[in-house]
Amino acid sequence: MAKVLAINGSPRSNGNTFILIRHILKELENEGIGTEIVQLGGKKIHGCTSCMKCFENRDRKCVIDDDLVNSCIKKMTEADGIILGSPVYFLDVTSEMKALIDRAGFVSFANGYLFSNKVGNAAVAVRRAGASRTCDSMLHFFLANDMIVPGLPCIGIGRDTGDVERDEEGIAHAKKVGQNMARLIQIMSLHPQQLQQQSRAYDRMTRKKKGD
Repeated sequence: MAKVLAINGSPRSNGNTFILIRHILKELENEGIGTEIVQLGGKKIHGCTSCMKCFENRDRKCVIDDDLVNSCIKKMTEADGIILGSPVYFLDVTSEMKALIDRAGFVSFANGYLFSNKVGNAAVAVRRAGASRTCDSMLHFFLANDMIVPGLPCIGIGRDTGDVERDEEGIAHAKKVGQNMARLIQIMSLHPQQLQQQSRAYDRMTRKKKGD
């Protein structure tokens, strides 16, 4: 069975970002696709230190192994689709989501693009400004990893928990995101390709001097 992993970068585990994610996942579940949500926001997540150990070890893991990031990387590698969700914090993603993007991105690059050809999209909860930049941060993660994004991310407007439910356009688009992802995953499963993970690690990064 195909599976989509959603990662909630909001510290509010049942807040507006979670609500948007659930609307996306419901559409996927309606098409027989398995789903899972990982609660990342609010956890103690270490930022990337640019140690480049992932390029030396190439074991599909970050050398920092005392938080959720390696578990997320493993689940992301095994999934057919990935959803990243974040509220807008100071016009961008939460610090936990940024740490995941940096560390998972480096591990992916070091291991021949782990997430290549997976289907991805994003969900953003916003009160006023910063939605586009927050979307971009997550979209850039997908695009940099050679993933496929079927359409625009969903944006829900609201501040207090539950406010996004009154954003009819936002909820409708969340459902559309789920439908688009389901359709593409189904098409790809009907026409499987033997995709080789080329060893395209950025070797030049391993030659960076300490302190650069």
